[in-house]
Amino acid sequence: MDAENETYLLLGRLDGRLQTSPATDLWLARMRLKGAVLLAELAGVPITEDSLLTWIGGRSPPPRRSEGLNDPLSIAALFHFALQAEDTVGDAVAEASLRVLRTLLDDRAEAELYAAQDLAWFGPVFAEAKRALLAPLPCPGFLPLAERLITVHRDLGLHAGAGRSVLTADGRRLDIDPRSFDTIWILGTLLPRAYVAAGLTLRPLPSLAGLPRFLPEDPLALADALRTRTLDAARLGLAELDRLERALLRIPADLNVTKRSKAPLLARLQLAYPDLRVPAIARLLGISPQGAVKVQALVAAFSA
Repeated sequence: MDAENETYLLLGRLDGRLQTSPATDLWLARMRLKGAVLLAELAGVPITEDSLLTWIGGRSPPPRRSEGLNDPLSIAALFHFALQAEDTVGDAVAEASLRVLRTLLDDRAEAELYAAQDLAWFGPVFAEAKRALLAPLPCPGFLPLAERLITVHRDLGLHAGAGRSVLTADGRRLDIDPRSFDTIWILGTLLPRAYVAAGLTLRPLPSLAGLPRFLPEDPLALADALRTRTLDAARLGLAELDRLERALLRIPADLNVTKRSKAPLLARLQLAYPDLRVPAIARLLGISPQGAVKVQALVAAFSA
């Protein structure tokens, strides 16, 4: 089997399993972190997945005011938000993640100016790229997707303007100017959904956010780079989905708790974000620290 057919096979297998897997929400949570790391690299503010997990888990504080606005964690959190903002309805794990992100970056301050379905894409640059990149392609494949990416990237370079603005938790304003990061990172935030428009996946997969730091002008070269990255992401994604599904089997089917209990959700969150501390549990679940201690003890009891 050649590399291109193997890519289509593994990507289709992953995409198909995610339609019915009990671990889909957990897989998306893990892959959004990987997508955030990929996008942060494109923006020139690299950060590791472990650093994000340490912050989400409450094992390190958020950046201090004196560290400036454009710290890597803030940018990575912004990209993480962009990858999940339109995919949180009914996903308790994603909604819990948003609660943590909004302790650092508050997107809701801009909500009155934009439609609810467009919160993650403030500014004309985002809107223009979104319209152009997410229109359905006439035929599926990596080459048509590469050709569109090159066209949209060229147009963005000509029309770059206002970027995305959010507020930090202490009231500071964080302005992301596309020209300061080039515009490839904008394409990266939209790329998982562009795969859907290109007929390559049924749903956006956050781990497909990676692009070359310098976009080739040759569509064939970019198509080959996309195929290689997609093959690596599909292999990694299948392995991670296998791991999460095995881990879910260790959670008892009957936890003997009420329907309103946060214990089942915490048991799942701990698979996506291991080693959660009490303050992090409180933020993720939207409960008091005292309540977090009780839920943590309950989960520890039936996990023993």
